[in-house]
Amino acid sequence: MVNNLARPRVGANVRPQVQMDALRIRQLVRQLDTAKARDEEEAWVQLKPLGQDVVPYLAEFYPEARKWQGRTSLLFHSVRYARTSEAAFQLGLAGLRDKAYVARYRACGLLAYSLRKDALPYLEELLHHSDSKTATDAKAAIDAIRKENHHYFIDRTHSGKSFWDVNPGDVAA
Repeated sequence: MVNNLARPRVGANVRPQVQMDALRIRQLVRQLDTAKARDEEEAWVQLKPLGQDVVPYLAEFYPEARKWQGRTSLLFHSVRYARTSEAAFQLGLAGLRDKAYVARYRACGLLAYSLRKDALPYLEELLHHSDSKTATDAKAAIDAIRKENHHYFIDRTHSGKSFWDVNPGDVAA
């Protein structure tokens, strides 16, 4: 007879126990700072099982990351935790000041997903950014937060035809 209690239910939100010391986590986070997608992915595969616990390490390394692709990766992998991790939110705020457009875009998206109104003053500062794309992204993030609908960061015309599924349960409002 098979003991079904020992196995997680299909679809259950069960995170496996991951044992990794802080030094190893920091080493892997440093490997995200690369222009090589394969190298970034190899590092992330090992970090992903840590879930939200990896976010403080991502935020800690952000000021040291040298490549725009690396900083963008740190922001990208933090988005799913923007509502539950203060470190992710703070990383998003830091990303608004990045010199790279793609990193600023990811930061705006992270803050839009957070739906936190305390991000608004920081996003409003970008409305007159010298890069018009950044100003447009900040405007979309502000709209998403004010309307309490993160999908509006992607669906900028509110058409209801575009959705941004970050986590299970992200349903259109």
